[in-house]
Amino acid sequence: MDPYKYRPSSAFNSPFMTTNSGVPVWNNNNSLTIGTRGPVLLEDYHLLEKLANFDRERIPERVVHARGASAKGFFEVTHDISHLTCADFLRAPGVQTPVIVRFSTVIHERGSPETLRDPRGFAVKFYTREGNFDLVGNNFPVFFVRDGMKFPDMVHALKPNPKSHIQENWRILDFFSHHPESLHMFTFLFDDVGVPQDFRHMDGSGVNTYTLINKAGKTHYVKFHWRPTCGVKCLLEEEAIKVGGSNHSHATQDLYDSIAAGNFPEWKLFIQIMDPDHEGRFDFDPLDVTKTWPEDILPLQPVGRLVLNKNID
Repeated sequence: MDPYKYRPSSAFNSPFMTTNSGVPVWNNNNSLTIGTRGPVLLEDYHLLEKLANFDRERIPERVVHARGASAKGFFEVTHDISHLTCADFLRAPGVQTPVIVRFSTVIHERGSPETLRDPRGFAVKFYTREGNFDLVGNNFPVFFVRDGMKFPDMVHALKPNPKSHIQENWRILDFFSHHPESLHMFTFLFDDVGVPQDFRHMDGSGVNTYTLINKAGKTHYVKFHWRPTCGVKCLLEEEAIKVGGSNHSHATQDLYDSIAAGNFPEWKLFIQIMDPDHEGRFDFDPLDVTKTWPEDILPLQPVGRLVLNKNID
């Protein structure tokens, strides 16, 4: 008997309505109330989600990551990590999970060139049998600031001046001069990897430190890393100007055309593992997003592969 036969699924072709997180909706016509005439309960998450989606049916441009491209595919486990996690979609080698991936630039508007020197978003949504799991990250393994309170101010500094609509270096440097931890991110941004050739030839990183919990309740810190099987390729400044001048959507077109031609992009997923009991042995905070974990001490360990084989319908 298959113990998962009647377990709710959040796959693409689900025969029933689900919430955004993949939980089945038991009633789409009535709110939860106290008694037949009582007040509506705030714990009715489907009501709140339904109204929130309705309020946002006309979606304005996003403040960040407005420019992006998506594709569908699958994630397949290739190495057993069941001793680290009880997550169902990582339960054994050979298990496949449908995914959708969105790549993006960060700062500029939807119509901006995809050749600008800018971090790239790398977001993966796994449609697992236990619900939807989002692994949101960038193409760099670190971030500008470690405190989320500073994130809106950071974005305002990087955005074009609202008076002139021109991105101004003095505004960027004025903000980041007060946050020296951002220097690590700038070494990536202004390195050759600062302008990826396209989405197929760039790394991905979870950036944040996550926890995996096994069946015995043991917790491990982990960092997630995506590595393209076709290698990392970037554009030099002169190349970026030439490519961007001829096609503002070159990375989006490259992704779409590659999948349409059957040349499916693929990434390998690796993790770094740290025992929380050992974090005191290091001279850095493993939860600090402005720091990387040294791979010579905490080596990359293979987990699976990501294949994008279908363009958006």
